[in-house]
Amino acid sequence: MSRTDRPPSACDIAVAGGGILGLAVARELIVRQPEARICLLECEDRLAAHQSSHNSGVVHAGVYYEPGSLRAKLCVEGASRLRKYCAERELPWRNSGKLVLATGPDQLPRLDELERRGMANGVKGLRRVGPEEISEIEPAARGISALHSPQTAVTDFAAIADAFADDFEAAGGTIHLGSPVLSAAEPDSGGVCLRTPAGSVEADRAVFCAGLQSDRLAVSCGGSPEPRIVPIRGGYLKLRPDAEDLVRGNVYPVPDPDLPFLGAHLTRAFDGSLLIGPTAMIAGARDAYELFRVNRRDLGDTLRWPGTWALMRRHWRASLNEAANSARPARLAREAARLVPSLAVADVIPGPAGVRAQALDREGNLVEDFLVEEVGASVHVRNAPSPAATSSLALAELIADRTLA
Repeated sequence: MSRTDRPPSACDIAVAGGGILGLAVARELIVRQPEARICLLECEDRLAAHQSSHNSGVVHAGVYYEPGSLRAKLCVEGASRLRKYCAERELPWRNSGKLVLATGPDQLPRLDELERRGMANGVKGLRRVGPEEISEIEPAARGISALHSPQTAVTDFAAIADAFADDFEAAGGTIHLGSPVLSAAEPDSGGVCLRTPAGSVEADRAVFCAGLQSDRLAVSCGGSPEPRIVPIRGGYLKLRPDAEDLVRGNVYPVPDPDLPFLGAHLTRAFDGSLLIGPTAMIAGARDAYELFRVNRRDLGDTLRWPGTWALMRRHWRASLNEAANSARPARLAREAARLVPSLAVADVIPGPAGVRAQALDREGNLVEDFLVEEVGASVHVRNAPSPAATSSLALAELIADRTLA
Protein backbone atom coordinates (compact mmCIF):
# COMPACT_ATOMS: atom_id res chain seq x y z
CA MET A 1 0.00 0.00 0.00
CA SER A 2 1.29 3.46 -0.91
CA ARG A 3 1.53 6.17 1.72
CA THR A 4 -0.53 8.40 -0.57
CA ASP A 5 -3.48 6.03 -0.70
CA ARG A 6 -6.85 7.29 0.49
CA PRO A 7 -7.40 6.60 4.21
CA PRO A 8 -9.79 3.79 5.11
CA SER A 9 -13.40 4.53 5.95
CA ALA A 10 -13.04 2.57 9.19
CA CYS A 11 -10.28 1.29 11.48
CA ASP A 12 -9.76 0.16 15.05
CA ILE A 13 -7.37 2.98 16.04
CA ALA A 14 -6.56 6.18 14.15
CA VAL A 15 -3.50 8.27 14.96
CA ALA A 16 -3.56 11.88 13.78
CA GLY A 17 -0.12 13.37 13.26
CA GLY A 18 2.97 12.04 11.51
CA GLY A 19 5.65 13.71 13.57
CA ILE A 20 8.11 11.75 15.68
CA LEU A 21 5.68 11.41 18.59
CA GLY A 22 2.68 10.33 16.50
CA LEU A 23 4.85 7.74 14.76
CA ALA A 24 6.24 6.51 18.08
CA VAL A 25 2.69 6.14 19.41
CA ALA A 26 1.49 4.29 16.29
CA ARG A 27 4.51 1.98 16.52
CA GLU A 28 3.85 1.27 20.21
CA LEU A 29 0.15 0.58 19.63
CA ILE A 30 0.72 -1.94 16.86
CA VAL A 31 3.37 -3.74 18.91
CA ARG A 32 0.78 -4.18 21.64
CA GLN A 33 -2.14 -5.01 19.32
CA PRO A 34 -0.67 -6.55 16.16
CA GLU A 35 -4.06 -7.71 14.88
CA ALA A 36 -5.64 -4.25 15.12
CA ARG A 37 -6.32 -2.10 12.07
CA ILE A 38 -4.30 1.02 12.86
CA CYS A 39 -3.93 3.94 10.46
CA LEU A 40 -1.92 7.13 10.76
CA LEU A 41 -3.14 10.33 9.10
CA GLU A 42 -0.65 13.09 8.25
CA CYS A 43 -1.68 16.40 6.73
CA GLU A 44 1.55 17.06 4.83
CA ASP A 45 2.98 15.14 1.87
CA ARG A 46 5.89 13.90 4.00
CA LEU A 47 6.43 12.72 7.56
CA ALA A 48 8.08 14.79 10.30
CA ALA A 49 7.42 17.96 8.29
CA HIS A 50 7.22 20.41 11.18
CA GLN A 51 8.71 20.36 14.68
CA SER A 52 10.34 16.95 14.24
CA SER A 53 12.58 18.19 11.41
CA HIS A 54 12.93 21.86 12.41
CA ASN A 55 15.05 21.60 15.54
CA SER A 56 18.67 21.51 16.67
CA GLY A 57 18.72 17.72 17.07
CA VAL A 58 19.79 17.84 20.73
CA VAL A 59 19.03 14.74 22.79
CA HIS A 60 18.57 16.23 26.24
CA ALA A 61 19.94 14.55 29.35
CA GLY A 62 17.34 15.90 31.83
CA VAL A 63 19.11 18.80 33.55
CA TYR A 64 16.42 21.47 33.34
CA TYR A 65 13.20 19.79 34.37
CA GLU A 66 11.47 19.92 37.72
CA PRO A 67 12.09 16.64 39.57
CA GLY A 68 8.95 14.52 39.66
CA SER A 69 7.52 16.01 36.47
CA LEU A 70 6.71 13.90 33.44
CA ARG A 71 9.37 15.76 31.48
CA ALA A 72 12.05 14.87 34.03
CA LYS A 73 11.12 11.19 34.24
CA LEU A 74 10.46 10.56 30.58
CA CYS A 75 13.46 12.55 29.34
CA VAL A 76 16.00 10.45 31.23
CA GLU A 77 14.22 7.20 30.38
CA GLY A 78 13.55 8.24 26.80
CA ALA A 79 17.12 9.34 26.07
CA SER A 80 18.45 5.97 27.22
CA ARG A 81 15.97 4.07 25.07
CA LEU A 82 16.55 6.30 22.07
CA ARG A 83 20.30 5.82 22.30
CA LYS A 84 19.83 2.05 22.17
CA TYR A 85 17.35 2.30 19.28
CA CYS A 86 19.71 4.45 17.21
CA ALA A 87 22.55 1.99 17.80
CA GLU A 88 20.38 -0.92 16.70
CA ARG A 89 19.16 0.90 13.57
CA GLU A 90 22.52 2.54 12.78
CA LEU A 91 21.00 6.01 12.95
CA PRO A 92 23.05 9.19 13.56
CA TRP A 93 24.12 9.72 17.16
CA ARG A 94 26.97 11.69 18.62
CA ASN A 95 27.74 12.19 22.29
CA SER A 96 28.72 15.83 22.01
CA GLY A 97 28.23 16.85 25.65
CA LYS A 98 26.92 20.14 27.00
CA LEU A 99 28.32 22.95 29.12
CA VAL A 100 25.79 25.14 30.94
CA LEU A 101 27.95 28.18 31.51
CA ALA A 102 27.76 30.84 34.23
CA THR A 103 29.51 34.02 33.13
CA GLY A 104 28.89 36.07 36.30
CA PRO A 105 28.37 35.61 40.07
CA ASP A 106 24.67 36.50 39.82
CA GLN A 107 24.09 33.31 37.80
CA LEU A 108 25.59 30.93 40.36
CA PRO A 109 22.40 30.40 42.43
CA ARG A 110 20.57 29.43 39.25
CA LEU A 111 23.39 27.09 38.29
CA ASP A 112 23.12 25.52 41.77
CA GLU A 113 19.42 24.89 41.14
CA LEU A 114 20.12 23.25 37.78
CA GLU A 115 22.70 21.03 39.46
CA ARG A 116 20.14 20.05 42.11
CA ARG A 117 17.57 19.21 39.46
CA GLY A 118 20.00 17.23 37.32
CA MET A 119 21.17 15.17 40.28
CA ALA A 120 17.61 14.54 41.45
CA ASN A 121 16.66 13.45 37.93
CA GLY A 122 19.51 10.95 37.74
CA VAL A 123 21.45 12.62 34.90
CA LYS A 124 24.49 10.41 34.39
CA GLY A 125 27.94 11.97 34.59
CA LEU A 126 26.69 15.45 35.52
CA ARG A 127 29.32 17.44 37.39
CA ARG A 128 30.34 20.98 38.28
CA VAL A 129 33.49 22.34 36.64
CA GLY A 130 35.58 25.48 37.11
CA PRO A 131 37.30 27.83 34.64
CA GLU A 132 40.25 25.52 33.92
CA GLU A 133 38.07 22.52 33.11
CA ILE A 134 35.75 24.71 31.07
CA SER A 135 38.72 25.54 28.85
CA GLU A 136 39.69 21.88 28.60
CA ILE A 137 36.17 20.87 27.50
CA GLU A 138 35.50 23.89 25.27
CA PRO A 139 38.69 25.89 24.65
CA ALA A 140 36.85 28.92 23.24
CA ALA A 141 34.26 29.15 26.04
CA ARG A 142 34.69 31.45 29.03
CA GLY A 143 32.92 31.33 32.38
CA ILE A 144 33.40 31.25 36.12
CA SER A 145 31.59 27.93 36.63
CA ALA A 146 29.62 25.42 34.60
CA LEU A 147 27.67 22.19 34.64
CA HIS A 148 29.06 19.55 32.31
CA SER A 149 26.61 16.98 30.97
CA PRO A 150 28.65 14.45 28.96
CA GLN A 151 25.55 12.39 28.07
CA THR A 152 23.91 15.18 26.07
CA ALA A 153 23.93 14.07 22.44
CA VAL A 154 22.79 15.12 18.98
CA THR A 155 20.91 13.08 16.41
CA ASP A 156 18.65 13.37 13.36
CA PHE A 157 15.09 13.24 14.69
CA ALA A 158 13.59 13.20 11.18
CA ALA A 159 15.59 10.03 10.40
CA ILE A 160 14.37 8.48 13.64
CA ALA A 161 10.78 9.36 12.69
CA ASP A 162 11.28 7.62 9.34
CA ALA A 163 12.57 4.52 11.14
CA PHE A 164 9.52 4.52 13.43
CA ALA A 165 7.33 4.73 10.31
CA ASP A 166 9.10 1.75 8.75
CA ASP A 167 8.59 -0.27 11.95
CA PHE A 168 4.89 0.62 12.01
CA GLU A 169 4.28 -0.31 8.39
CA ALA A 170 6.30 -3.54 8.67
CA ALA A 171 3.97 -4.56 11.51
CA GLY A 172 0.87 -3.97 9.36
CA GLY A 173 -0.02 -0.34 10.02
CA THR A 174 -0.91 2.07 7.24
CA ILE A 175 0.26 5.67 6.74
CA HIS A 176 -1.76 8.18 4.73
CA LEU A 177 0.01 11.38 3.67
CA GLY A 178 -1.86 14.44 2.46
CA SER A 179 -4.73 13.52 4.80
CA PRO A 180 -5.31 16.40 7.19
CA VAL A 181 -7.84 15.84 9.94
CA LEU A 182 -10.11 18.86 9.49
CA SER A 183 -12.23 18.11 12.54
CA ALA A 184 -13.19 15.24 14.79
CA ALA A 185 -16.24 14.32 16.82
CA GLU A 186 -17.55 11.50 18.97
CA PRO A 187 -20.93 10.35 17.57
CA ASP A 188 -23.68 8.96 19.79
CA SER A 189 -22.97 5.52 18.37
CA GLY A 190 -19.51 5.56 19.94
CA GLY A 191 -15.98 5.79 18.69
CA VAL A 192 -14.48 8.78 16.93
CA CYS A 193 -15.24 10.24 13.51
CA LEU A 194 -12.29 12.00 11.89
CA ARG A 195 -13.16 14.19 8.89
CA THR A 196 -10.58 14.46 6.10
CA PRO A 197 -10.81 15.97 2.58
CA ALA A 198 -11.11 12.44 1.19
CA GLY A 199 -13.97 11.49 3.50
CA SER A 200 -14.54 10.45 7.08
CA VAL A 201 -12.64 7.79 9.02
CA GLU A 202 -14.65 5.96 11.69
CA ALA A 203 -12.37 4.67 14.45
CA ASP A 204 -13.11 2.85 17.67
CA ARG A 205 -10.40 4.96 19.33
CA ALA A 206 -8.20 7.82 18.21
CA VAL A 207 -4.97 9.45 19.34
CA PHE A 208 -4.19 13.03 18.38
CA CYS A 209 -0.51 13.98 18.25
CA ALA A 210 -1.25 17.04 16.17
CA GLY A 211 1.39 19.44 17.45
CA LEU A 212 0.61 22.92 16.17
CA GLN A 213 -3.06 21.95 15.55
CA SER A 214 -3.55 20.05 18.80
CA ASP A 215 -5.77 22.58 20.54
CA ARG A 216 -8.18 22.91 17.62
CA LEU A 217 -8.70 19.17 17.25
CA ALA A 218 -9.07 18.64 20.99
CA VAL A 219 -11.78 21.30 21.21
CA SER A 220 -13.61 19.82 18.21
CA CYS A 221 -13.80 16.53 20.15
CA GLY A 222 -15.21 18.25 23.22
CA GLY A 223 -11.92 18.84 25.02
CA SER A 224 -11.02 21.77 27.24
CA PRO A 225 -10.82 25.21 25.58
CA GLU A 226 -7.42 25.70 27.19
CA PRO A 227 -4.54 25.60 26.92
CA ARG A 228 -4.30 27.32 23.55
CA ILE A 229 -1.42 26.79 21.16
CA VAL A 230 0.52 30.00 20.50
CA PRO A 231 3.20 29.52 17.81
CA ILE A 232 6.71 30.57 18.83
CA ARG A 233 9.15 30.99 15.98
CA GLY A 234 12.75 30.07 16.66
CA GLY A 235 15.37 31.25 14.19
CA TYR A 236 18.98 30.06 14.10
CA LEU A 237 22.24 31.39 12.74
CA LYS A 238 24.95 29.13 11.37
CA LEU A 239 28.70 29.50 11.62
CA ARG A 240 30.52 29.72 8.32
CA PRO A 241 32.28 26.45 7.43
CA ASP A 242 35.71 27.90 8.22
CA ALA A 243 34.52 28.84 11.74
CA GLU A 244 32.58 25.68 12.65
CA ASP A 245 35.38 24.33 14.86
CA LEU A 246 34.85 27.16 17.35
CA VAL A 247 32.78 24.87 19.60
CA ARG A 248 33.14 21.10 19.97
CA GLY A 249 29.72 20.28 21.40
CA ASN A 250 26.96 22.36 23.02
CA VAL A 251 27.44 25.54 25.04
CA TYR A 252 24.37 26.91 26.80
CA PRO A 253 23.82 29.92 29.08
CA VAL A 254 22.32 29.60 32.54
CA PRO A 255 18.61 30.21 31.81
CA ASP A 256 16.65 32.93 33.55
CA PRO A 257 13.76 31.13 35.32
CA ASP A 258 11.55 34.20 34.83
CA LEU A 259 11.78 33.94 31.03
CA PRO A 260 10.06 31.34 28.84
CA PHE A 261 13.17 30.32 26.86
CA LEU A 262 16.76 29.20 27.39
CA GLY A 263 18.55 32.06 25.66
CA ALA A 264 21.04 31.98 22.78
CA HIS A 265 23.24 28.90 22.79
CA LEU A 266 25.65 27.11 20.48
CA THR A 267 24.91 23.61 19.22
CA ARG A 268 26.98 21.38 16.98
CA ALA A 269 24.38 19.52 14.94
CA PHE A 270 24.67 15.89 13.85
CA ASP A 271 25.83 16.99 10.36
CA GLY A 272 28.75 18.94 11.85
CA SER A 273 27.30 22.42 11.37
CA LEU A 274 27.35 24.85 14.30
CA LEU A 275 24.09 26.60 15.14
CA ILE A 276 23.46 29.70 17.25
CA GLY A 277 20.03 30.35 18.69
CA PRO A 278 17.18 29.98 18.67
CA THR A 279 15.25 33.19 18.99
CA ALA A 280 11.79 32.98 20.55
CA MET A 281 9.18 35.27 19.00
CA ILE A 282 5.40 34.92 18.82
CA ALA A 283 4.72 34.14 15.17
CA GLY A 284 2.03 35.29 12.77
CA ALA A 285 1.35 31.73 11.57
CA ARG A 286 1.64 28.19 12.83
CA ASP A 287 3.98 27.48 9.92
CA ALA A 288 5.97 30.73 10.04
CA TYR A 289 9.28 29.34 8.84
CA GLU A 290 9.69 32.67 7.05
CA LEU A 291 10.01 35.53 9.54
CA PHE A 292 7.14 37.67 8.25
CA ARG A 293 4.70 34.94 7.23
CA VAL A 294 1.15 35.61 8.42
CA ASN A 295 -1.91 33.36 8.39
CA ARG A 296 -5.06 35.31 9.21
CA ARG A 297 -6.74 32.50 11.11
CA ASP A 298 -3.63 31.65 13.12
CA LEU A 299 -2.86 35.27 13.95
CA GLY A 300 -6.48 35.94 14.88
CA ASP A 301 -6.55 32.98 17.25
CA THR A 302 -3.31 34.15 18.88
CA LEU A 303 -4.47 37.75 19.30
CA ARG A 304 -7.90 36.77 20.64
CA TRP A 305 -6.41 34.56 23.34
CA PRO A 306 -6.18 36.47 26.66
CA GLY A 307 -3.09 34.51 27.62
CA THR A 308 -1.14 36.00 24.72
CA TRP A 309 -1.54 39.52 26.06
CA ALA A 310 -0.89 38.46 29.65
CA LEU A 311 2.37 36.80 28.55
CA MET A 312 3.48 39.84 26.60
CA ARG A 313 2.67 42.22 29.46
CA ARG A 314 4.69 40.08 31.84
CA HIS A 315 7.67 39.71 29.51
CA TRP A 316 7.49 42.80 27.32
CA ARG A 317 11.21 43.59 27.59
CA ALA A 318 12.20 40.04 26.68
CA SER A 319 9.62 40.00 23.86
CA LEU A 320 11.13 43.14 22.33
CA ASN A 321 14.62 41.73 22.71
CA GLU A 322 13.65 38.49 20.94
CA ALA A 323 11.97 40.41 18.13
CA ALA A 324 15.14 42.48 17.70
CA ASN A 325 17.30 39.33 17.70
CA SER A 326 15.05 37.83 15.03
CA ALA A 327 15.26 40.91 12.80
CA ARG A 328 18.95 41.69 13.41
CA PRO A 329 21.19 38.59 13.42
CA ALA A 330 24.17 40.58 14.69
CA ARG A 331 22.41 41.04 18.05
CA LEU A 332 21.93 37.29 18.42
CA ALA A 333 25.57 36.67 17.54
CA ARG A 334 26.73 39.18 20.15
CA GLU A 335 24.52 37.51 22.76
CA ALA A 336 26.17 34.16 22.03
CA ALA A 337 29.60 35.83 22.17
CA ARG A 338 29.08 36.30 25.93
CA LEU A 339 29.73 32.56 26.16
CA VAL A 340 32.37 32.34 23.42
CA PRO A 341 34.12 35.73 23.19
CA SER A 342 36.06 34.89 20.03
CA LEU A 343 32.79 34.55 18.08
CA ALA A 344 32.59 37.37 15.54
CA VAL A 345 29.52 38.69 13.76
CA ALA A 346 31.37 38.15 10.47
CA ASP A 347 31.47 34.40 11.25
CA VAL A 348 27.69 33.88 11.01
CA ILE A 349 25.23 33.36 8.19
CA PRO A 350 21.43 32.81 8.26
CA GLY A 351 20.38 29.37 9.49
CA PRO A 352 17.19 27.31 9.70
CA ALA A 353 14.02 28.15 11.61
CA GLY A 354 11.33 26.21 13.40
CA VAL A 355 7.95 26.90 15.01
CA ARG A 356 7.25 25.56 18.49
CA ALA A 357 3.72 24.61 19.53
CA GLN A 358 3.64 26.42 22.87
CA ALA A 359 0.65 25.71 25.07
CA LEU A 360 -0.47 28.81 26.96
CA ASP A 361 -3.23 29.09 29.56
CA ARG A 362 -5.68 31.96 29.88
CA GLU A 363 -3.53 33.75 32.48
CA GLY A 364 -0.47 33.77 30.22
CA ASN A 365 1.36 30.92 31.92
CA LEU A 366 3.33 28.57 29.71
CA VAL A 367 2.34 24.95 30.29
CA GLU A 368 5.68 23.47 31.33
CA ASP A 369 5.00 19.75 31.50
CA PHE A 370 3.70 17.20 29.01
CA LEU A 371 -0.09 17.33 28.99
CA VAL A 372 -2.28 14.47 27.75
CA GLU A 373 -6.07 14.86 27.83
CA GLU A 374 -8.57 12.02 27.51
CA VAL A 375 -11.93 12.83 25.93
CA GLY A 376 -14.27 9.85 25.57
CA ALA A 377 -12.71 7.47 23.04
CA SER A 378 -9.92 9.88 22.09
CA VAL A 379 -6.60 10.84 23.63
CA HIS A 380 -5.11 14.26 22.89
CA VAL A 381 -1.51 15.36 23.38
CA ARG A 382 -2.18 18.97 24.37
CA ASN A 383 1.41 19.92 25.17
CA ALA A 384 4.61 18.21 24.06
CA PRO A 385 7.44 20.74 24.37
CA SER A 386 11.12 19.87 24.42
CA PRO A 387 12.23 17.22 25.32
CA ALA A 388 9.33 15.46 23.54
CA ALA A 389 11.53 14.13 20.73
CA THR A 390 14.12 12.88 23.24
CA SER A 391 11.30 11.30 25.27
CA SER A 392 9.33 9.95 22.30
CA LEU A 393 9.66 6.22 23.02
CA ALA A 394 8.88 6.62 26.72
CA LEU A 395 6.09 9.15 26.17
CA ALA A 396 4.54 6.85 23.54
CA GLU A 397 4.22 4.14 26.19
CA LEU A 398 2.30 6.48 28.50
CA ILE A 399 -0.02 7.53 25.66
CA ALA A 400 -0.59 3.93 24.58
CA ASP A 401 -1.42 2.98 28.18
CA ARG A 402 -4.15 5.63 28.25
CA THR A 403 -5.44 4.76 24.79
CA LEU A 404 -5.84 1.07 25.55
CA ALA A 405 -7.03 1.38 29.15
